[in-house]
Amino acid sequence: MSAFEGGDVLRRLRSIGGGPRTEQADEPGDALAGLLREAGRGDQGAFGELYDQVSALAHGVVLKVVRDPAQTEEVVQEVFVELWRLAPRYDASKGSVRSWVATLAHRRAVDRVRSEQSARDRAERDASSIVRDHDAVADTVTEQLDADLDRARVRRSLARLTDRQREAVELAYFGGYTYREVGALLDVPEGTVKTRIRDGLIRLRDELGVVT
Repeated sequence: MSAFEGGDVLRRLRSIGGGPRTEQADEPGDALAGLLREAGRGDQGAFGELYDQVSALAHGVVLKVVRDPAQTEEVVQEVFVELWRLAPRYDASKGSVRSWVATLAHRRAVDRVRSEQSARDRAERDASSIVRDHDAVADTVTEQLDADLDRARVRRSLARLTDRQREAVELAYFGGYTYREVGALLDVPEGTVKTRIRDGLIRLRDELGVVT
């Protein structure tokens, strides 16, 4: 791990003193390129000077995208860690150091915003899923309770019928038999079965409070 990976990178950068440079051109852009080249060879002093020159640029780019000062500081730190790692790959023919830093800063800032949005979306999806599951469970429990209560009421009402009415109703409506089959099972005429079932259903209706 390099000296700039982990810990408070910005604090380390600010504490680095600038020693004598082996290469430095007169033009500001060339000076930054020289510092970056030396940083790419592991010169922490050069990297500290480079930080002093371009940190405000990186901070401004990140803040414009992230819009949160605390997160901006974190992202800027990530930018300079990445800059330290990529310094040996810098190619002046593809753009200035400042444009490269701005590009890295913008990319990191966009990544942070997307990451934060993804986290929020995931949290919202999870919360919605929990609510849906809770509602589904609640609906199921409510339906089951209603069904249990209805069955209990029906059982109580059936218990109030005469034995003959109850057995005819149970065979016809719970057993699935026809009137003729119920008559054969009970060894009574079909007309008698119909009368018992009719009287039983009328009493059930009254017991259950069904409005017709």
